[in-house]
Amino acid sequence: MGVRIGIGLGLGGFPFESIAAFRGWLDRCEASSIDSIWQSDRVVSRDPAFEPLALLAMIAGATRRLKLGTNAIVLPFRDPINFARQCATIDQLSDGRLLPTVAVGQGDGPEWRATGRSPKGRGEWVDEALEVMTRLWRSESVSFEGRHHSLCEASISPRPKQDPLPLWIGGASAGAIRRTVRFGNGWLAPLQSAEEAGATVAAIRAESARARRPIPDDHYGATILFRLGPSAGTFESPFARIPDPAMRRRFESVQAIGDAKQVLDRLRAFRAVGITKFIAIPLARSAEEMHEQTRLLDAEVLPHANEA
Repeated sequence: MGVRIGIGLGLGGFPFESIAAFRGWLDRCEASSIDSIWQSDRVVSRDPAFEPLALLAMIAGATRRLKLGTNAIVLPFRDPINFARQCATIDQLSDGRLLPTVAVGQGDGPEWRATGRSPKGRGEWVDEALEVMTRLWRSESVSFEGRHHSLCEASISPRPKQDPLPLWIGGASAGAIRRTVRFGNGWLAPLQSAEEAGATVAAIRAESARARRPIPDDHYGATILFRLGPSAGTFESPFARIPDPAMRRRFESVQAIGDAKQVLDRLRAFRAVGITKFIAIPLARSAEEMHEQTRLLDAEVLPHANEA
């Protein structure tokens, strides 16, 4: 039997007018076949962008079945000890449902200038942070001396319920590939075409074989954006007016606007190159549209996602 496809829903923004409306949507997700809920990380934003771990803690208390993921935490803006504690706490309180994904962040991201920080050296900083976090999650006492982080017989309690906590790494650089194999239990593609994601999957598998540290075949993921139903025919992609043609093509390569077949075709293109887990972000502008897109995904796409 082949690896089964898992599809969760991603929150790129917050199109709900109230927390009560958001809870109503969570109830729909909990009663569906949707696998998980994922919150994107925006360190600075003028649009509503809840802090991911705080929001996932709220979702954990409002649900019983759904897994909880981050897509993806920009780790250089986090203290690794506190981040390790937060993840361990949410994993315990959710009864083992947390799926943390972290990345180094883009060097030209607005958060660097906005906070007066430099992106230089962030790869080395993240390597040390990942060492600190993963050791705190699995060991009773951790001592570590690095260039950026230092611990002496440190411990956290409780540690995560899941052992190991399934840490996923985002990004497609050589450093991200190396980090996935060294520290990760899975990999999440940035906004890439299926062809680009497939090349990264192949590189991770090659590095994994060299390091003799396998990444499970069902632990490779990607993000898509979708819009289903009659309104899809008149819906203008939010990326259609991006002036940079290369950037516009990149976004368009991960979106599906139309009927269920178009979404399934997009999923199958990624599945053909080794991607088996998906974060599907609804292109929705209100709570009503979120409900409708969730309903259509559950009714028209999920029942067929594992078909060849």
